[in-house]
Amino acid sequence: MAFDRSKFIVRFISEAREHITSLGEGFLLLEKNPQDETTLNSVFRSAHTIKGSSRMMKFIAVSKVAHNLEDALDALRQKKIKASVQLFDLFIKTVEALGLMLDQIAAGKEVGEAPSELCEELENAAQGILVLESPKIEKQESEAKIKIGETVKISAPKLDELIKLMGEIVSGYNRSQGWAEKIYAVEGLAKQHNHLIANMEDLESSADMEIEDVLQSSAFLYHQLKKITSSFREELNIQRVLLNDLQDRSLKMRMLPLSTIFDTFRMDVRNLARSFEKEIDFVIEGGETELDKKIIEKIGESLLHIIRNSIDHGIETPAERRKAGKATHGIIRLTAHYEGGHVEIELRDDGGGIDLEKLKSKAVKKNIVTQSELDNILESEIINLVFHPGLSSSEIITDISGRGVGMDVVKQNIINELKGNIQISTQAGQGTSIIIRLPLTMAIINVLLIQAAQKVFAVPSANIEEIIRLPPSALINIVDQKAFRLREQIIPITYLHDILENGHNSTEIKQDLLIVVASAGNDRIGLIIDALLNEEDAVIKLLPQHLQKIPFVSGCIISGNNKIINVLQISKIIETAKKSCIQSKVKRVKHTKEINILVVDDSISTREIEKSILESYGYKVSLAADGLEGLARLKEFQYDLIITDVEMPQMDGFTLTQTLRKDKAYQHVPVILVTSLDRDADKKRGIQVGADAYIVKGAFEQSNLLDAVQNLVGK
Repeated sequence: MAFDRSKFIVRFISEAREHITSLGEGFLLLEKNPQDETTLNSVFRSAHTIKGSSRMMKFIAVSKVAHNLEDALDALRQKKIKASVQLFDLFIKTVEALGLMLDQIAAGKEVGEAPSELCEELENAAQGILVLESPKIEKQESEAKIKIGETVKISAPKLDELIKLMGEIVSGYNRSQGWAEKIYAVEGLAKQHNHLIANMEDLESSADMEIEDVLQSSAFLYHQLKKITSSFREELNIQRVLLNDLQDRSLKMRMLPLSTIFDTFRMDVRNLARSFEKEIDFVIEGGETELDKKIIEKIGESLLHIIRNSIDHGIETPAERRKAGKATHGIIRLTAHYEGGHVEIELRDDGGGIDLEKLKSKAVKKNIVTQSELDNILESEIINLVFHPGLSSSEIITDISGRGVGMDVVKQNIINELKGNIQISTQAGQGTSIIIRLPLTMAIINVLLIQAAQKVFAVPSANIEEIIRLPPSALINIVDQKAFRLREQIIPITYLHDILENGHNSTEIKQDLLIVVASAGNDRIGLIIDALLNEEDAVIKLLPQHLQKIPFVSGCIISGNNKIINVLQISKIIETAKKSCIQSKVKRVKHTKEINILVVDDSISTREIEKSILESYGYKVSLAADGLEGLARLKEFQYDLIITDVEMPQMDGFTLTQTLRKDKAYQHVPVILVTSLDRDADKKRGIQVGADAYIVKGAFEQSNLLDAVQNLVGK
């Protein structure tokens, strides 16, 4: 009887992929430490296993490549050949070839002959014959696909728990059947009761016995209904708990660790770093964090594109890093962790950061924004220009990447398809951080049901930071827009139905406001809603093709009462609110002399609000994220006034002010402290270090800041 390999092919592919991953990781470790015999023996065993299992499955081409790799590794183990960069280039090229052949098998295609050139190179390597020059590493296309297996391994304990839970649910169903029989019995009593009443011609003239029968029948019926209702409600609660547990455990069956894709990036980083002649340490943390397999499949391409951007344009060459006083090795750190009901993935590099001035210049040059619009764009919006198609801060767009090239697709993938969030922050000379926030699963999304414009909408919980109530008196005026204070943040506010109803403006505010603090990327806004209805887990369905251009809607859900509810796209709502704000800005006040002000604050929203206020009155404003960055800017340019927070990382506002008073150029330049510290001791210290004004954020008003500035600069 012939061997039927079709029964074992899925298991073979799964096992072979694990060994290919082990080979790749092992070679990266060995390249740094060739004397690591444990790792060397491990990769040798992996090559040996692939050779044997592929031969048994009659995949001769795979077996031949693995056999040649095994011979070369054996020669290295026996010290017949020496480790070299060229040798590991060959080993990694072999791993990639094995991976491609495995993908062909998984797709049901014939592999064909083993690549003769690669096999010959491996045979020569086993005899110590290698090319002297490092082989050119082909730059991978952005179109490369992240491969995730079609099967998911499930541990026996997880399966046992699910089966036990299913048993509990079956038992619950049987109990429900019992309650159904009791309900049917009560239904029969109700019919008898109705029949008894129907036969009574005149209740007042009926015998006392008949009245007594009716009363007893009514009391008994009420008692039975109350008992059944109470017990059935309790049974429903039990069923709800069991079903929630079943939902959670079922979803976990499809969860995979992020290391599934994180570890595949190691070779990409290694190859691209060599291609660009850069030295990079790639650090992965939190790879054990689990996500829905469907999300992992979709997020891989976006992460790989961001990593390539970081290597291509973020990390400097060793010479550039030495000149900047940095270590020659750049660091790219990829981390993941749970945050509430979501997962946060951060990619951080210690490169040169995004040049915001170049970004602004190119945005104007490409007619994406006008110069007048750019003057009113906040810092977070400037960073978000990288998401505009074709916009890059790089001097040259390469075939690998370019900050901005393809980032529009990345944003669309994360926000629209995965219902997540992406946020970018950058610091000149320090590096760039990109944080991606994703739901744990795509099967079910947690949404908040709200009411606005007399309609019900759903908002993904990923976009909601908190919900608060405020009296109208708590609102403050920022230029020509309403805002409110949330702890140390100043957040712009608008009625949601004003946006949904095409710009209809609500002016009269009579009662307490119900506000949803929503975010998308770096942007935050307070949306005033009519009512908060419910929170539920739901399946978001895509809109039909002919409805996909409906503004502000990304999909729909079917609610518990079988109604269709639109899911709002918060990123579009915030974008529209900001455009409306920019268009309605008041005309700037013109000063006879240009006044340059530096605002230093580690809170993005606070410094942007202050910038907005000051620029609307004709002042020219620059920004810094902390005391050290502020000090650097002050050395580059002579400012007429400094506004600074106190509590900041690296250098606080007190220290910054004290340092400036020792500098001849800034001995008499006014300094305003804007801080949440409201103790008398803090105010006294502000005076001691040389501040000219002290404004507490809790009492912050537009007029307070402007009065202080005008008094100090005389304009």
